[in-house]
Amino acid sequence: MKLSEFNYDLPEELIAQVPIQNRDQSRLMVLDRKSKKIEDRIFKEIIEYLEPGDCLVRNNTKVIPARLYGKKETGANVEFVLLKNIEGDIWEAMVRPGNKLHSGAKVFFEIENKQKVELRESENKISNKNIDNVEKSSKTLLVAKILSSTDDGTRIVKFSYNGIFNEILDQIGLMPLPPYIHESLKEKDRYQTVYAKYNGSAAAPTAGLHFTPELIDKIKKKGVEIANVTLHVGIGTFRPVKEENIEDHKMHTEHYQIKKEDADKINKAKRDGKKVIAVGTTSCRTLESVADVNGIVKECEGDTGIYIYPGYKFKCVDSLITNFHLPESTLIMLVSAFAGREYVMEAYRYAVNEKYRFFSFGDAMLIK
Repeated sequence: MKLSEFNYDLPEELIAQVPIQNRDQSRLMVLDRKSKKIEDRIFKEIIEYLEPGDCLVRNNTKVIPARLYGKKETGANVEFVLLKNIEGDIWEAMVRPGNKLHSGAKVFFEIENKQKVELRESENKISNKNIDNVEKSSKTLLVAKILSSTDDGTRIVKFSYNGIFNEILDQIGLMPLPPYIHESLKEKDRYQTVYAKYNGSAAAPTAGLHFTPELIDKIKKKGVEIANVTLHVGIGTFRPVKEENIEDHKMHTEHYQIKKEDADKINKAKRDGKKVIAVGTTSCRTLESVADVNGIVKECEGDTGIYIYPGYKFKCVDSLITNFHLPESTLIMLVSAFAGREYVMEAYRYAVNEKYRFFSFGDAMLIK
């Protein structure tokens, strides 16, 4: 298939820049794969489409403040986005500018770098030139040494520090909001799901942002099982598809884990003929990575580079909750594989006409 088959026209004003005040008040578009109808609802009404015995599967990864601003030994500014923890203090990171960051180079990170960027983004009062001229603090909290480059252009880096790494990230890091969001985020927890638990993601599993503790409680009281998987979202979220033949695109791997108690809940729903509803493409990809031909999953941990596009036969997922995705992205390809490309593109055109809010802080879709 051609990349252009997954393109659509999106007015810039429909790209949501800030989260809605009440998470579960987002709009919800419901797609019925059998009737091909489109229905407009409010997200909290999703409970009406869930039945006792169904299993709602959510990704409980937690976004880390993975966006770091540092300086080279020369004093030049460098931006890091941490993508994946390889082992210990060794990480894969996107680096900008990266053309001069070769093996052996060091980058120094201080809390002042974060404060200067926050001021620039929120007040637009400090120019890049002024930032360059601010004297360097004597207190460096984190040092990164470049170990190597990858084929994708990212860097493998090793960090050295005193203390606890995640606590240092909280001090010097910023939330890695997507590049299409230009507003500063006033509350960091709004780029986290309310059930986020395990640190490791460079981006939020955004379909889960619509759930509130109250809505989750109502879903449980209805008799719907809730299972968790963990998939740490990495470079696949940022990397555009460049090949015109989509089959030639290569996915980056991301780390996942499924625990036994959650696998048991998912398998019971499958065996009882109930629905497995994936909250987001990350949960969907995790389930489809590990399921056997009968849709049964097991306790496991590993890395997945699964690439789902039209023609893929789903084994485990029966319904999908998702946001509206970028044109020509692997995520809109996954949704098209699940519901049919023509139906999905029709729904996206409808969403534009009805002025739905798009992307990470936007509205949601239920495909049943």
